[in-house]
Amino acid sequence: MKTKIFKQNPIYKKRNFVLGILSLTLLVIFNGITSCSTDETQTVANFHTITMQDEFDQDGAPNSSIWTYDIGGNGWGNNELQYYTDRSQNVAVQNGYLIITAEKENFEEASYTSARILSKGLFEQAYGRFEARIKLPWGQGIWPAFWLLGGDIDTNNWPNCGEIDIMEYRGQNPTMVLGTVHGPGYSGGESISKSYSLTNDRFDTGFHVFGIEWTPDYINYYVDDVLYNQITPEDVTGEWVFNKPFFIIINLAVGGSFVGSPNAETVFPQTMLVDYVRVYQADFINN
Repeated sequence: MKTKIFKQNPIYKKRNFVLGILSLTLLVIFNGITSCSTDETQTVANFHTITMQDEFDQDGAPNSSIWTYDIGGNGWGNNELQYYTDRSQNVAVQNGYLIITAEKENFEEASYTSARILSKGLFEQAYGRFEARIKLPWGQGIWPAFWLLGGDIDTNNWPNCGEIDIMEYRGQNPTMVLGTVHGPGYSGGESISKSYSLTNDRFDTGFHVFGIEWTPDYINYYVDDVLYNQITPEDVTGEWVFNKPFFIIINLAVGGSFVGSPNAETVFPQTMLVDYVRVYQADFINN
């Protein structure tokens, strides 16, 4: 088992620095245009206080105080082909990693099995920094994701509840990930999305940190130390619903409308490795 030492992530410091420069620059320009008064206030978001972290340092099942499971094989609204289970062959913690494995096998009338864990009812938060360090699989028809859903989904159906895809990935395109929001009037094929591509690297050959920094005014998307997208209320074509607690989902789907079916070259089993998940509180400071 590898030894993990938690400390403030230097990448996180860089991101905060970049975000701070961008935010303060915009605020200075705005204030310079509108007023020369010295009593104007500037609201800056910091992300220093950890509210949840799972370092996956205890072998066995995922921590039951943080994670539960979605079980079933109903296509999950996307024509997916797998049956999600809570079996150890599909989801386990071992050697410091969360391991989600997609198997090609006949199970409950499905041709594949995999796993989907979620923090619904156990950990939900509005605003903050959500990040995970993940090594992704590769292959046609493989669809891993790290994402958030509105905690009111049981009474406020999708997409009205809101969805924030921190990282979504097509296994047949191992150099690119997407960051997306779905909401009323901008869901599915009409979602607000942007991709990020690696140069001379692939997401299946090593670990990368995928994260968002979320405030009432924006959702910033990061891969490692790169801020590649910002989505604001002005960017969406319907109601901005990202002003309430959301819960975390990590899953590895097989097939579906987003990626298509596996082909003869898709090797099984497929494995998604998660090194850690960390969530920081958003602290708003008036300067």
